[in-house]
Amino acid sequence: MRNGMNAVLAVCGIVVLSAAAFSQPKTHSQPRSLTVVFSDGRSQSVPYDDVLRVELKPGPVVVFKDGHDHSLPTGEISRIEFNSSSQEPSFGRKHFVGKWDVGVGGGVGSGRFFITLDENGEAHKTIGSVHGTWVFVNGEARISWDDGWHDIIRRVGEKYEKVAFEPGKTFSDTPSNVANARNTNPQPI
Repeated sequence: MRNGMNAVLAVCGIVVLSAAAFSQPKTHSQPRSLTVVFSDGRSQSVPYDDVLRVELKPGPVVVFKDGHDHSLPTGEISRIEFNSSSQEPSFGRKHFVGKWDVGVGGGVGSGRFFITLDENGEAHKTIGSVHGTWVFVNGEARISWDDGWHDIIRRVGEKYEKVAFEPGKTFSDTPSNVANARNTNPQPI
């Protein structure tokens, strides 16, 4: 009974989020899309302009304008992400998955360490409190460490930087330090 109720709640959430996302004004610089992320880490993106409707009975089904449909296994869906902003970069969340070589942030020669971002949202580092979690927000990886520190890995031009915030600060505060970052195992975008 509980699993059935969770499935119903998940489907209701899909409907509400879909309605909100599809009502957004169109942008021409980047196609809007709906991305279904499954519990095993795989994902599937669908451009909004290709979707006619989402049917909820007997289970979630995306019906495309060309007439074909695709069933979504409710029990396997982890989340649904919406890209409706022209400000979004051309790469997504998976771009940040992997091992990052980052500076400590105390200036030249101040040291380096590694941050590993897992597909499941877990984060690990080789100094300090080694565990945390991360999310993809506005084209950057935002990491919250168990010791209260917060880091951001973001693209700046053709390079990346790690921005650190000490405990008690938020991601919108002035950073405590900024250092270079490099993905040691970059994947194609």
